[in-house]
Amino acid sequence: MAELPFSLSANRRLIAGLLVNLLSSICIVFINKWIYVHYGFPNMTLTLVHFVVTWLGLFVCNKMDVFSPKSLPVRRIVWLALSFCGFVAFTNLSLQNNSIGTYQLAKAMTTPVIILIQTTYYKKTFSTKIKLTLVPITLGIIPFFFNSLPVSPLFPQWVGAKQHELQVNSMQLLYYQAPLSSGFLLCVVPWFEPMTGDGGIFGPWSLPALMTVMFSGVVAFLVNLSIYWIIGNTSAVTYNMFGHFKFCITLVGGYLLFHDPLSINQAFGILCTLAGILSYTHFKLAEQEEGKSRLAQRP
Repeated sequence: MAELPFSLSANRRLIAGLLVNLLSSICIVFINKWIYVHYGFPNMTLTLVHFVVTWLGLFVCNKMDVFSPKSLPVRRIVWLALSFCGFVAFTNLSLQNNSIGTYQLAKAMTTPVIILIQTTYYKKTFSTKIKLTLVPITLGIIPFFFNSLPVSPLFPQWVGAKQHELQVNSMQLLYYQAPLSSGFLLCVVPWFEPMTGDGGIFGPWSLPALMTVMFSGVVAFLVNLSIYWIIGNTSAVTYNMFGHFKFCITLVGGYLLFHDPLSINQAFGILCTLAGILSYTHFKLAEQEEGKSRLAQRP
């Protein structure tokens, strides 16, 4: 009975973290798409703004004693920082060049790859039922996949591994990794995007455009922080499965706000992916309950 309050508190924190990620992730998709469609803001520069605002948000949290930084050697997080650049930049690039529905469905393909990585390199085992849930998810992606840019599946996997390896929490890891990623992008942006003139970084942007970009940076801070927190407190697979749930809402929003087209094949793909998500959730919860029952029966 003594463990009950702790369990309830942990569940509340997990639900709160998932809710923050749900709302901020859906919001950032629509804000970024609005920025690309209505303002034509450059993709990599927008990503850089997100990284800088994320670090500033963590700096403020540190000054408010929300968390205590932990000294980390740069060489041990440099690859994670590079992966973070690719993860966010390619995600935004996919959103910029595809409909919201295509963008969101393509992200679902990361789950099978993450399970493959965990099985091959981390020797983690999954039940046959869990593996079979990947079949409808993969089939559901096919109608969308050929028009999409792949989103790196390595980043969510590395986040969980690095938090465990370095014995740090989400804020401590992101506090050092965000400015490092910002530095990498700052060196790359001038080579790929114009600096001045229409569409340039220092171009004649309107005040509404700049305010929308800054607001997207604040929302990105919540997205990045909640991603690290969820992966650190659950797993990369659970985070990605939770991400599949969000695509249902973004698809509706994309259709209503941006009039995204939806073919019969894509509708079938959505149903297949939903079937896989619901099946995974059902089997995962059943396995957790079974594990708790076994622990309770031990003398």
